[in-house]
Amino acid sequence: MLPPPAKPLKVEAVAAESLGRGNVIPMIADVARDKDCARVVAMAHDRFGRLDILINNAGRGMKYVSERFLTEPTRFWETDPDVWRMVIDTNVNGPFLMAQAAVSGMIAAGYGRIVNITMNHATMRRRGFSPYDTSKAALESETVIWAQDLDGTGVTVNALLPGGATATVMIPDELLQDGLAKLLEPTIIVSPLLWLVSDASSGVTGGRLDASRWTREGPEADAAAAAMDDAGWCAN
Repeated sequence: MLPPPAKPLKVEAVAAESLGRGNVIPMIADVARDKDCARVVAMAHDRFGRLDILINNAGRGMKYVSERFLTEPTRFWETDPDVWRMVIDTNVNGPFLMAQAAVSGMIAAGYGRIVNITMNHATMRRRGFSPYDTSKAALESETVIWAQDLDGTGVTVNALLPGGATATVMIPDELLQDGLAKLLEPTIIVSPLLWLVSDASSGVTGGRLDASRWTREGPEADAAAAAMDDAGWCAN
C-alpha cells in the first residue's frame, strides 16, 4: 500500500519557527513529478532571486517494503511492484527532475551546489534491501555523471552520507522501541553539508563525503580531506 500524501498543516508547523525571518517557505510538492519540481525552482527564484543550492534529500526507505526490514529481509520477488516504483520514482527520478529544473539557472549564474544524500556501499549490497539500496546505487552513478557533465560551469555535484543507520523517519518506530537499531543522530551531516555548499568547497566535485569520518577539530579542509572519496564504486 502506498503512503498517504503529506498534510499541508504539518509542513506549515515544521516551518513556523523560521517563517518570521522569511527564510523557509512551506509547500507541498512531489519530486517524482516534473511540473512540481519546476514549480519549486520557480518559487525559489521568485522569492529569493536565485537558486544556489539543491540538496536531494527527499527519499522513500525500506519501511514501505516491510516494517521489519532490519530483522526479516524481504526478497526482491516478494516486493510489491507499486512500492518498488514509488521508491525508484522518489529516490532516482526525483533527484534527476529536481536537478534538471534547477541547473539551467545555476549554469547561467556560473555557480551552484548540488548535494545528493547517499549511503554506505555495504548497505547497497545488503541482502533484502532492494529497492532502497538499488536506488542509492543509481543516485551515486548520477552524482558521478552529473559532475562530469557540469565540469567547468561553476556548478559542483557531490554525494553526502551520514556513515551509518540514522535516526530518521525511515526507521519504523517499532524498531526504535525494540532497541534493534544503533543509530546516528541526523545532525551528524550538518557540518560537512555546510562545507560542501560553501565557497570553501569550490572545485570539489564528483565526490562522496562520509560524515562519520568528519573530524570536529582542526581546519575544515583537513576534515573534508579525511572524509572524502570519489563517488561511485571503488575500482579494485
